[in-house]
Amino acid sequence: MQYHWTDDELTVHWSLTAEELTLLPNRVDYNRLGFAVQLKFFDIEGRFPRTPREIPTSALGWIAHQLDCSPSVFQQYDWRGRARKQHRADIRTFAGFRSFTVADASTLDTWLRQAILPSEQHTPHLQEIVLDWCREHHIEPPTPQRIERLIRSALHRHESAFFDTILQQLPPSTRARFDGLLVPVESEFPAEETSDDPAIVATVFSQLKTDPGPVGLASVLTELEKLEHLRSLDLPEDLFADVPPKILQGYRLRAATEPPREMRLHPAPIRYTLMAAFCRQRQQEVLDELVELLIRVVHRISVRAEKHVVKELLSDLQRVHGKTTLLFKLAEAALDHPRGIVGRTHPCGACEGVSGARSSLSAPSAYPGAQLLSPPLPAHAAPDAGCPDLPLEQHGLPTRDRRFGVAPRPSREPPAVCGLC
Repeated sequence: MQYHWTDDELTVHWSLTAEELTLLPNRVDYNRLGFAVQLKFFDIEGRFPRTPREIPTSALGWIAHQLDCSPSVFQQYDWRGRARKQHRADIRTFAGFRSFTVADASTLDTWLRQAILPSEQHTPHLQEIVLDWCREHHIEPPTPQRIERLIRSALHRHESAFFDTILQQLPPSTRARFDGLLVPVESEFPAEETSDDPAIVATVFSQLKTDPGPVGLASVLTELEKLEHLRSLDLPEDLFADVPPKILQGYRLRAATEPPREMRLHPAPIRYTLMAAFCRQRQQEVLDELVELLIRVVHRISVRAEKHVVKELLSDLQRVHGKTTLLFKLAEAALDHPRGIVGRTHPCGACEGVSGARSSLSAPSAYPGAQLLSPPLPAHAAPDAGCPDLPLEQHGLPTRDRRFGVAPRPSREPPAVCGLC
């Protein structure tokens, strides 16, 4: 029952008609109010309120306003007395309803098993369906406890018939393979039997419940082994063709939560049906998990190969043969003989010989760092032209500062070079 009502909704649904007001004469205020409240509640819900708390406060005040009485007098209404029973009988007669009988229970059971339970087995939904059926047939619904018993009885009969039907469709070879899945392969633990820990997996059926491991070849091989076990069962393709996916999912979850030792205790129809539902959906899940594993493995291989190729390319680009030796020789000569004569340091290769303290340095033209040690060669200068010996400072190379042992900041003026350079 809706608890909050707007003024417009109260006017439409909780207003008493002239015909309904004729049922209220010669009654005291609290009986008139109790009768009117139950009458409108029955008109809306198709049943009587079970407790006074089901009646909305706003609706009670609206009806009391129509009867020119106070809503507080409703507290004096005898909720379990003979007056209320007579009021309910008068309301049923006025609405054209009758009480629920044993014949109605049998009819309802048959209707549930044939029309409702094959596609819906959720108990709260079934309770609403039963109330709608009673209202459609102008029958006052039974108590909630009796409705629950009727639903459980119909559901038990439906499942028994369904399990027997599935058992008849399974060939003997498939049943034998199901029994093989439940055979312990090592010592069976009393608890945590369905855990993912391989040390406590007791049966092949328990292994089928485990999730895939980390990305790698071992996980792929494990999933392939699961898929081989599931495909070897040879389940009929149309075994669950008429069963809705949500019903099949319910049986699959029921089998997944039961350890093998409890599964072995079930009667054959229940055991084989639950295992068939589990294996049918588990096969599809293993295929999806296997595809996901392969995609991740390929992605990991691609990422590793890409990193390896980039590393090799960068190492090739950054490697310069002889660079370290050349820099050591150049630094050693510059520090030991700051005013010496440089020979063979120019890219042109024309500076031959060193006078005084000579340094035998070689700067190949292919090494781009040599361009930083000397100015570029003018266009009018021939590669094989002679170049006189010049001091180290005149070639643009820094000399060592005697005070601090470091090279001074280079001058902004262009350095003096040889005549041909």
